[in-house]
Amino acid sequence: QVQLVESGGGSVQAGGSLRLACTSSEDTYSTKCMAWFRQAPGKEREGIREGVAHIGKVGGGTVYADSVRGRFTISLDSAKNTVYLQMNNLIPEDTAIYYCAAGTTWHDYLGCPANTWGQGTQVTVSS
Repeated sequence: QVQLVESGGGSVQAGGSLRLACTSSEDTYSTKCMAWFRQAPGKEREGIREGVAHIGKVGGGTVYADSVRGRFTISLDSAKNTVYLQMNNLIPEDTAIYYCAAGTTWHDYLGCPANTWGQGTQVTVSS
């Protein structure tokens, strides 16, 4: 099974930037898309993860949550099996555990439903 490993989380002040990276252990034919989700503090028990940014592997289409559009950019380096999330102009509401995900079906409007998850990386934004 594909394994996803995230890196790049940390603490930053409001207005700052971070770049997350997620490397997949292998490039499988069945993986059609990648995405970043996040789980805000206090939401762990509810199991709610918000889809932040999604990218299709074939056409490179992207889908963003309204809360991050214009501030976050998702990109894919297929040669390295790595997906990135560039986060600019961070605000305290962006504080969360960020999870990388891979999916087998791409949707032009919904993005990438997750089939495989990474372990998560913490992002903390202070005011």
